[in-house]
Amino acid sequence: MTEIHPDQRVAVLVDSQNLYHTAQSAYSRNVDYSALLEEAVQGRRLTRAIAYVIVAESEGEETFFEALTDIGFEAKKKDIKTYADGSKKADWDVGMSLDAVTLASHVDAIVLCTGDGDFSRLCSHLRHAGVRVEVMAFGQSTAEELIDATDAFVDLSEREDTFLL
Repeated sequence: MTEIHPDQRVAVLVDSQNLYHTAQSAYSRNVDYSALLEEAVQGRRLTRAIAYVIVAESEGEETFFEALTDIGFEAKKKDIKTYADGSKKADWDVGMSLDAVTLASHVDAIVLCTGDGDFSRLCSHLRHAGVRVEVMAFGQSTAEELIDATDAFVDLSEREDTFLL
């Protein structure tokens, strides 16, 4: 697949829940979204940056969403669904995938910031369509099939001081 160059149009799609849970469980720290975006873009032309977030009605949540916007992300929000049995679910897998497929004809590269192996088929589809696919995530919680399906993988855990606050 093509190498990185300044004329490439790039979209950055961030699975915030995936990164948050790994950063908290492994490091008890938060992700530095500004550093994440800068590294994802790598001097290319940013077409779109979307952070997919879950609304959990927690303290400081709105401040976080505003900070994402200030950094340059569009924050797409989804409420947690609570089922009759008390279980809760909220994920953006389908939304992220649809956005990636929609953006594919408008960009040269898509950076997925997630370790979720469910996105490996999406990566294969995008690459088949001629889009460079890069993944940025914490290596210890990234599915091997996702890494194998990409053109490049950046392990955030190898540069904790850069990507964690």
